Amino acid sequence: MDKIRHPEKVNKDFNPIQKKPSWIKVKISNSSVFSETKKIIKDKGLVTVCEEANCPNISECWSKKHATFMILGDTCTRACAFCNVKTGIPGAVDVSEPEKIANSVKELQLNHVVITSVDRDDLDDGGAQHFANVVTAIKLRNPKTTVEILTPDFLRKKDSYKIVVNSNPDVFNHNLETVPSLYLKVRPGSRYFQSLNLLANVKIHNPKIFTKSGLMVGLGESKDELCQVMDDLRCANVDFLTIGQYLQPTARHYPIKKFITPEEFDMYKEIAYSKGFLMVASSPLTRSSYHAGEDFAILQSKRKAGLDNCQ
Repeated sequence: MDKIRHPEKVNKDFNPIQKKPSWIKVKISNSSVFSETKKIIKDKGLVTVCEEANCPNISECWSKKHATFMILGDTCTRACAFCNVKTGIPGAVDVSEPEKIANSVKELQLNHVVITSVDRDDLDDGGAQHFANVVTAIKLRNPKTTVEILTPDFLRKKDSYKIVVNSNPDVFNHNLETVPSLYLKVRPGSRYFQSLNLLANVKIHNPKIFTKSGLMVGLGESKDELCQVMDDLRCANVDFLTIGQYLQPTARHYPIKKFITPEEFDMYKEIAYSKGFLMVASSPLTRSSYHAGEDFAILQSKRKAGLDNCQ
């Protein structure tokens, strides 16, 4: 019998999956490139957030040889109400994982790679050293590849985030996910100001690093709350904001409160730019690592043009 993926949600309310509106359409791909990407990931024994989180963009991204690697195992120590990644007690850290990923990046010929992880509250440093080892291995094996990391919050792990920053990733991403008033229901194991302070401290520790954060909408947040979070992120000097529609993974996950229209996403994009973000991606299917390589190139060009405050 298969192990239950979300044991903490077994007794949660049953929330039927709603029919998606016409503007949320996902193309399924069976291209040879998609199959090649899938084979490389499987053969190397790697985990991707594309699969584990049931990302709607997997067909498009894998058909371009774009994949977001998920390190530190496939089991998370948190139990966020929105997330499809397995929860439970994680296994031992795979010390060979940095080399496996570095070799896969080489084989896939990636110019830009995104590395994320499960939360590892069981580790003394929250997995910071392993993150750094992965970044270092990728850069040694692929000196022209830029590296973007999407990290956990390192809650109660003191200054362990500095270990990650010192490995010199090109982009440091940590998602706030939602507005403060919804944390207890949506992200109960996390703390809003811990996440916000992490982003601020990363920028203080290395002012030249690009920082990035993401928000889901459709969870019941108000426009005013979203605007306040944008202001908070700008106070933390975050460069890049992503905004995307929350899509409910199963009937036991947090229910969708509203489908946000493309016009509303455009409005949020305009508001975010007016607040001073260097880059904003806002659309129904926007995800943290969606079009990450193209967006990073835009970030670099804007910095070279002197449009940010980096010294």
